[in-house]
Amino acid sequence: MSMNAIQFQRGLSLAQFQAQYGSEPQCERALVAARWPQGFRCAHCGCKRYFLTRNGQGRQLWECFLCGYQSSSIAGTVMEHTKLPLTVWFVAMYLMTQHKGGISALALKRHLGVSYKSAWLLKHKLMQTMAQHDASYRLQGRVEIDDAYLGGERAGHINGGRKAANKSAFVAAVQTRPDGRPLYVHLTPVADFTNQDMRQWAQQHLAPGCHVVSDGTRAFAQVCQAQATHERYVTGGGRQGAQTPQLRWVNTVLGNLKTSLAGTYHSFDHAKYAGRYLAEFAYRFNRRFDLPAMLPRLLKALATTAALPLKVIRGSEASS
Repeated sequence: MSMNAIQFQRGLSLAQFQAQYGSEPQCERALVAARWPQGFRCAHCGCKRYFLTRNGQGRQLWECFLCGYQSSSIAGTVMEHTKLPLTVWFVAMYLMTQHKGGISALALKRHLGVSYKSAWLLKHKLMQTMAQHDASYRLQGRVEIDDAYLGGERAGHINGGRKAANKSAFVAAVQTRPDGRPLYVHLTPVADFTNQDMRQWAQQHLAPGCHVVSDGTRAFAQVCQAQATHERYVTGGGRQGAQTPQLRWVNTVLGNLKTSLAGTYHSFDHAKYAGRYLAEFAYRFNRRFDLPAMLPRLLKALATTAALPLKVIRGSEASS
């Protein structure tokens, strides 16, 4: 049996991480380079000239030469108002990108030496950034899709419908390469698998001209409303349905997702936060071809994503 080159590729080792991001100045320089790759530009007037100064907490500030507006490297980003050192953020990014199965907020608390509240908030800001960063991509070419659920007795298939206790519906979609192997995945929460919900999902997540392969769920025919062609297989439920060769990769992804969530999280409020946990899994999957680059790419997303208000991040306590 040949070795899977993707699975056995070199990641970003702990020694390499420490060498690149082991101190606060190193993290600051990396963040500044990610936020202003062409050099500082004032957010108020666009001026490129500035003075360097520091605030009362010792954080470096860029003061615009023209209008006097002061900005730190984290102002206007997801990290705005954080009281945690940048090194803590970078360790969290390292753990969330280099661990295949992810890491819970409780485990982050122990690794980072911060309170559970801080670890939970940091993790959810990172997950929300991942979700927003991938949301605009539309799947192309051949796409396998399936209806799936979080919670309940069976997480992968319909069992009493969406309204069954403790179940949240989502669409699993996998874009495959010309050689048939998976390339990109979308895991998107939906209200239900109705014609209206699937039509809206298809218009948002499918590029015109793609070819969709699905099981017998009737609402999936709505992908044609997004100018996609549709190939349907009535597979039935259980093991037989999961072994349908035309839907091999979407079922494989769902199996890996279930294993990842069960092995990492004791529980979480999927009714509120399913989108983020699904996005975290998808973010790592979609960038699995280059593990060392995953952290700098997430840093770039953090540096260019607008600040996330607390009310957006935290609707209630989570139990992850």
